[in-house]
Amino acid sequence: MRQYSADLTPPWKKPKPVPEVAAEPGLVVEEPGTGFCGAVIRCEAGTVTLEDRFGKHRVFPMEPRGFLLEGRVVTLVRPAPGGPARPTRTASGSVAVPGARARVARAGRIYVEGRHDAELVEKVWGDDLRIEGVVVEYLEGVDDLPSIVSEFAPGPDARLGVLVDHLVPGSKEWRIAQSVTSEHALVVGHPYIDIWEAVKPSSLGIGAWPRIPRGQDWKTGVCRALGWPENTGAAWQRILSGVHSYKDLEPELLGRVEELIDFVTAP
Repeated sequence: MRQYSADLTPPWKKPKPVPEVAAEPGLVVEEPGTGFCGAVIRCEAGTVTLEDRFGKHRVFPMEPRGFLLEGRVVTLVRPAPGGPARPTRTASGSVAVPGARARVARAGRIYVEGRHDAELVEKVWGDDLRIEGVVVEYLEGVDDLPSIVSEFAPGPDARLGVLVDHLVPGSKEWRIAQSVTSEHALVVGHPYIDIWEAVKPSSLGIGAWPRIPRGQDWKTGVCRALGWPENTGAAWQRILSGVHSYKDLEPELLGRVEELIDFVTAP
């Protein structure tokens, strides 16, 4: 006697099989229903927890065909015990690429105002910048920006991005930024008096950044208010040591640096 399958669905109506991918920590996927994109940080009881680059968490059921991996539909499954570890994330929140070599430096550059700013950008975004071939240099002051832009001569193959402290509409810094901005030169700024303020107070074990009266040196005033020795160099090293990833920085700075990297590396 012939045997027939109980499934009478025509072959052309059956969904095509999709690959199963282990939900290893660090794997970056997108949940198409919400558009939420993040890295796997936890997998348990039929659910997976994703974290986006701003630190927001979302929990999703691990349903068949439930996620996109590099634009392809996949089914997430629980990783096998003791399986190989996925690449971890860089300090900026990007997926690390183990063994990747630094790209030959682009003609484009990113300038940041001040040595402390440059050190902070290097600590959080250094791995990403080396892979992209972007060199970061620092301005000693925004007054030097017009001459630097003129000498650099930005163009389609050599874009220039600039990060400026305390860029407030109507200020001297804002007027200088407006004068040099062009199709191939982008100047952005954060709202903080100094890059110190872009570090979350909670990352340093303080309640908030103190308010310093006008007329006082801001950094020295901060050291006094916090009971730190009045040595701004040592204070900065203390602050920098409290920064381990993008999670330790305020969103207003994160967004501006990411904007500059996208601008300089755009095709």
